[in-house]
Amino acid sequence: MILPSHLIIFTRYPEPGRTKTRLIPKLGAEGAANLQRQMTEHTLEQVRILQQQISISVEIRFAGGSLQLMRNWLGDEWIYHPQDGDDLGEKMARSLSDVFAQNCQKAVIIGTDCPDLDATILGHAFPSLDNSDIVIGPAEDGGYYLIGCRRLYPELFVNIAWGTADVLRQTCIQWEKLNLTPTLLPLLRDIDRPEDLSNFGF
Repeated sequence: MILPSHLIIFTRYPEPGRTKTRLIPKLGAEGAANLQRQMTEHTLEQVRILQQQISISVEIRFAGGSLQLMRNWLGDEWIYHPQDGDDLGEKMARSLSDVFAQNCQKAVIIGTDCPDLDATILGHAFPSLDNSDIVIGPAEDGGYYLIGCRRLYPELFVNIAWGTADVLRQTCIQWEKLNLTPTLLPLLRDIDRPEDLSNFGF
């Protein structure tokens, strides 16, 4: 059941050779898949802590694998949906459209690539939407690790060069065009490329 505050987690089933492919030269296919597994499980540990503090429903939007494989891996406590769309922006926009159609009042999207994202930072995202149109968690690589809103603004998810250092800048241009009021969360690091691994002791 979708609650008024809803968290959407984007992740991928950790199949070797099909996940964290940019890290395979450094970690190997099995190692990259294991890192994907560990980061997703770490993220869900922080989400469980958050659920002890505030009332939220949680949904996992997955790529790869299957519904049964996801449940076997992460359990039955979550809502699961396959990712739907041609690029990341379309996938995020469709996930928000779906939950706002179910009377959600605040929706936040995160990935699982940011080990520094903890329950404390997540806990600031939902109440910040009481006074802001959107909330953004900026990443050091020029993207973002979190985005949240009270309704869907499709413009935030189109004409964005996903996977580049321009994602946050281009998103900022879009929200300024829409005259939206943002809240910015702390700047965090994420793991996308081999050079990112040393930041976290890998």
